[in-house]
Amino acid sequence: MITKSVKRLPVENGISGWEAISRRSFPIRSLDGNVTADWLIVGAGFAGLSAARRLLELRPDDKIVILDASELGKGTSGRNSGFMIDVPHTLSSSEYSSGGLNATRLEMEQNRSAIAFAKQAAEEYGMSRETFDPAGKINAAATARGLKLNQSFGESLTGAGEKHSYLDAADMREITGTEFYRGGIYTPGAVLIQPADYIRSFAQGLSGRVDIFERSPVTSLKRENGTWIATSPCGKVVAPKVILGVNGHIDDFGHYRGRLMHIFAYASMTAPFSDDDIGRKASGRERWALLPADAMGATVRKISSSGQSRIVIRTKYTYETKVAVTERRMAKMAKAHRASLDARFPALEGIPFEHSWAGRLCLSLNHVPAFGEIEEGLYSACCENGLGTVKSTLAGMMAAELATGTTSRHLEQYMDHPEPSRLPPEPIAWLGINSVIRLQELRAGREG
Repeated sequence: MITKSVKRLPVENGISGWEAISRRSFPIRSLDGNVTADWLIVGAGFAGLSAARRLLELRPDDKIVILDASELGKGTSGRNSGFMIDVPHTLSSSEYSSGGLNATRLEMEQNRSAIAFAKQAAEEYGMSRETFDPAGKINAAATARGLKLNQSFGESLTGAGEKHSYLDAADMREITGTEFYRGGIYTPGAVLIQPADYIRSFAQGLSGRVDIFERSPVTSLKRENGTWIATSPCGKVVAPKVILGVNGHIDDFGHYRGRLMHIFAYASMTAPFSDDDIGRKASGRERWALLPADAMGATVRKISSSGQSRIVIRTKYTYETKVAVTERRMAKMAKAHRASLDARFPALEGIPFEHSWAGRLCLSLNHVPAFGEIEEGLYSACCENGLGTVKSTLAGMMAAELATGTTSRHLEQYMDHPEPSRLPPEPIAWLGINSVIRLQELRAGREG
């Protein structure tokens, strides 16, 4: 008998603005009693929900149960910037595309298969344009170095035969209403999502065929007589096969320990402001979405609904060994967000932040996922390497195929990677990784 005690559960650092402005239309269900299923999925984020949908396609008559420690949209899946990106996007380097042409093409093919899967779900589950918007994205440059990075990125896209277009300072001013940016590069394949709404709509779409239990953390997982038993405070789930879609928390289940980096990304959302003539002059078009030309810079989005607009900004990262950050750290990051926003949009200086939060990314040193059958009947779909909306969607799809014995070219290609590399021991890892992050942020300069 193998028993895994899960002593560390997810923590929500601040209230995500996406979750705060989202409205769910179905009640919360928590596990109460014992349940037997064909499949147990742990984690109701991008990986877990995608795994469930793919299982329904492959095994439509099987009973599927999902357990989540928190509530839909409150955890990590509702704390990102809401970009589903098809082209290369590597956070560990200033340049998004640093691999060879074949690797670039394979990454884009995989990303697009995940986006197509998400698009089918969005259409089937009736997601609105505000929740799922195939509008593309802009890599915005605020410095000469940023322009060079965009030029290099564009050359990589040209080599791969990918559509893109360059924007000059006037174009950027017309889009964003600010003179802060010197140029940009637009790629049409990205989808912009409201992440909390997307997760809740996806879950609601599954709810008639999948049992989703929130506020039902798994506190232990054991294998007994060929079956897995997951224990939660108010019940148990028994299933022959389990898919873990818990991202960085996979090491809390006893796997990949010492191999995964837990990076906190910090974000803030403004209070709503009127999208009248003054608001449009100060912040440009009704909606837009910017990634920084330097990966360590600031991601900025403008969202609008019913004549009211908000700006969302994400910048600053830290590597942590704990799941919670202090209020002092959160306040420091919100202050940095304020300075970054004011530099870009001085006319919005009087608009306060309404929400500030942190979300956890999971990265490996060699940029590979924590994926595969890690014990008999136990599958990992974890470590998204900084692009959880797409990479976790793909991991969930592939885990369902692997666990059902389904063969596909995508699965064969996805599994062609080594195990995540070992990190240096602590505190060397903490000191080294945070030093690298800080140096990269300094080099990004005005892009941050």
